[in-house]
Amino acid sequence: MMFNFVLTLISLSLVHERVPDRDVYGPLPDVFLDNVPAYDWALDVSEYIIIVCINTSMITMIFHKHRWIVFRRIFLIMSLLYMYRAITMYVTVLPIASKTYPCSPKLNETSPLIIAKRVVKLMSGFGLSVNGQHTYCGDFIYSGHTVILVFSYLIISEYTPKKLYLVHWLYWIAACIGVIMLEMSHGHYSVDVIIAYYVTTRIFWTYHTLANNGVLKQYSSNNLLSREWWFGIFYYFECNVSAPLPKQFNWPLPWPRRWHLKSRAS
Repeated sequence: MMFNFVLTLISLSLVHERVPDRDVYGPLPDVFLDNVPAYDWALDVSEYIIIVCINTSMITMIFHKHRWIVFRRIFLIMSLLYMYRAITMYVTVLPIASKTYPCSPKLNETSPLIIAKRVVKLMSGFGLSVNGQHTYCGDFIYSGHTVILVFSYLIISEYTPKKLYLVHWLYWIAACIGVIMLEMSHGHYSVDVIIAYYVTTRIFWTYHTLANNGVLKQYSSNNLLSREWWFGIFYYFECNVSAPLPKQFNWPLPWPRRWHLKSRAS
């Protein structure tokens, strides 16, 4: 996951030099952006929602009884999403959607040192504009903000009990608000959001369909899902998982021991 996260940042560092000049090429026609004025503050709202969703999703994963299985699933899916994003943003560079988003000046050259400095700067801000370090432009198709918002909802809905349906709805609403705020800020084109939603949900649902059905964990001419190029990696991680994970939680640390006793008794 970290490799593909860095690969995405390298892709953005290169794309920044290829972004069409904002003074020459205006934003592409977009049904939403053309009819809604830009609100710069809306991007901050979207990213604060992302921060809350990421932290609470991490807490859910840490306290899950089978946390290591959950972590390796999430990391593999995230690595796929970031790898695809690194490719799509590099092969097709769109004009900047916002007329006010601050972009660092182009250097009209690239070198390993320049790219490394940009990657370090982007990593220091965790890829968020609210931290003031995301000043390189061109990372449009597809939306990383939408990926995180949708992915956080999917994690909560998949790994917490169904009786917490109000929490599931809360995360769904938060994801919708975050995406709307992102669009209101003109941080992404509408197509970026649509593609991000589609790719994130398809990979997540495909992976968990394979993981929750033992008969699908084998190469077969009738199992077309085994043709996914990442099926071998999936099988390596999931071959010893025989059934859907129970939605149970416990204390993740070896101390205090009395908390473990309580969790076993319950």
